Amino acid sequence: MSRRGYKWFGVLPVELGGEEVLLWMTGTVSQWFSEGEEVEIVLYDEPKRFKDALILGPKDYELYRIWEGERVPVWPLWRREYVLERKDSLNARRVYEYRVVAREAETEEDYIEIVNLEQHHYASKEEVVAIWRCPICGRYMQSNIQPVCPVDHVPMKLQEIRGSIPASRFLVLELASRREYEPRIVGYVRIDTPIPLMNRRLPDGRVEKLIRERVFPRDWFHPTFWPLSDRKKILKKYRELREAYGSRIARAIIGEEISREALKRANTMAARIARVVVHPDYRGDGVGVLAVRAALEWVAERRIPEMKRRKHLIETIAMMAKYNPFFEKAGFKYMWDTGSGRPVLMYPLTEEARRRIEEFLEKDPVARQHKGRLYKDRYGRVEPLSKPVELKGVSKTYTSVLDVSRLPEGLREVLLAFGVEKRVVEKYVLKDVNLTINPGEIVVIVGASGAGKTTLLRMIIGAAMKGEKPSHYKPDQGTVRVPENTRLAALLPGEIEPTFASETLLEHVAKKTGDAAVAVEVLNMVGLSDAVFYRARFNELSTGQKERAKMASLLADKPNLLIIDEFTAHLDTLTAQRVARKIGQLARKAGITLVVATHKPEVIDALNPDKILFVGYGTVGVKEKGG
Repeated sequence: MSRRGYKWFGVLPVELGGEEVLLWMTGTVSQWFSEGEEVEIVLYDEPKRFKDALILGPKDYELYRIWEGERVPVWPLWRREYVLERKDSLNARRVYEYRVVAREAETEEDYIEIVNLEQHHYASKEEVVAIWRCPICGRYMQSNIQPVCPVDHVPMKLQEIRGSIPASRFLVLELASRREYEPRIVGYVRIDTPIPLMNRRLPDGRVEKLIRERVFPRDWFHPTFWPLSDRKKILKKYRELREAYGSRIARAIIGEEISREALKRANTMAARIARVVVHPDYRGDGVGVLAVRAALEWVAERRIPEMKRRKHLIETIAMMAKYNPFFEKAGFKYMWDTGSGRPVLMYPLTEEARRRIEEFLEKDPVARQHKGRLYKDRYGRVEPLSKPVELKGVSKTYTSVLDVSRLPEGLREVLLAFGVEKRVVEKYVLKDVNLTINPGEIVVIVGASGAGKTTLLRMIIGAAMKGEKPSHYKPDQGTVRVPENTRLAALLPGEIEPTFASETLLEHVAKKTGDAAVAVEVLNMVGLSDAVFYRARFNELSTGQKERAKMASLLADKPNLLIIDEFTAHLDTLTAQRVARKIGQLARKAGITLVVATHKPEVIDALNPDKILFVGYGTVGVKEKGG
């Protein structure tokens, strides 16, 4: 019988050559074995005697489960390395890449990292995502970080992660190459057995019972992990524990006690992705899709979670699939909504499963309408500029007066020693500039500080302004023409910025878009794809997050001309690349003419602009793509 200590530590006693040998492994694996099972062991080393026991350490063996005549690999734990290339907004060149190791969680540190990530998903003032237990006195405690036992003064051990079940298996995504300020674990996937029962809610509100059994063989989903079969006994025990510990901790304790029999019975031909959590800084950059694809390979090769029968398909029930298409990008098909209205998506691992899914989508009257597609791009396209933006013979001068007469006497004497008393300084910031920006182009403006980048942007913004405009938004000579249908959104720090009231970010963006789903999509685009940020107010954000929130506000206006000065100025290199890449992709997809000034080469690389404008000494040089 297996002996499970913690998720990261368990012992599997096996009879080997007439003696009992203890295989050290993780508790999440050892708990799935029962007395009398046949296993195959490949030894890397001889068992070592420790006190009265023979032990094989985690690196001393391979383990295979023999199930219905098949050899199922169990140990060492599954792992695979991936390279995720992120290309420019035209998908033509690699801008940066992630090297990621996907592997089953193995150490205590891995599970603590999972708790940290879970906070990003659940975090609020009311939520606690983990339950801990003292290894000495057995005291329980709720906390989002590893607590110290107030009695024995030792670190408490993770007992349970909120929302998971004893059958859960965890795949973590670890950065194989990372900067010292980057997190080690950037995401995780939780795999569970299928839910016991599933109904379908039809468009007219009726509920169709046991929908899965209409489409697939019943034994694909049964027997699954279902501890609640003996409800009376469980409820009695639960009430006793609740009186002593409270409801949340009572659920954790009783869950451990009643899970053993359910684990022994569980033996399905399907699995369920119950959770995909990606670090907020890495969301919207393909890491979620990579996590799902890695999980598909893991389940198919190791028959996760039970490691028994071959898997035909993987299901997921995910409300967020309506707002983020990463499951569909990984190949999942939308099937139906559950009785409670949550979308169900499935991925076939075998040809038989693929055939059954396709047949259902073709023949079912409701499924024929959606054809397996759930996510819809709600942002859509804007009405493009009807004509180019044109600057003809544009000049703008800068005038300043140097006068020392009002300075304190000591300072005045110093300046007079240099011959400075009063002088009028005049120079061309822009001189006879001729420029065309075509509809839908991405244009980047570069140049030294004070070279005239912001002045050039002001000239374009001024032409698009309605009503009277300040003098510094008008050229001294020449003309700037913008199309009649121009819908401008602009960000010039300190001059033109979105105004945020006391509402949350989601409320702010939703007011502009008129659709909460579109608001979520826009926030995701700028890298604020976390429920914490959706609920945050502008003044609660960091400087870099405020910059991204401003860009979300601009995009929410659905402009066809978007102008941003000092693009991603307060973002680190990698985040700037991520945001630039996403906004560049959006601009091209939506038909937005994008003009940005930046000093960051990584931003230029990620945008892959159609034009680069070099501003300096009154001139504007133009470099066309490929030129």
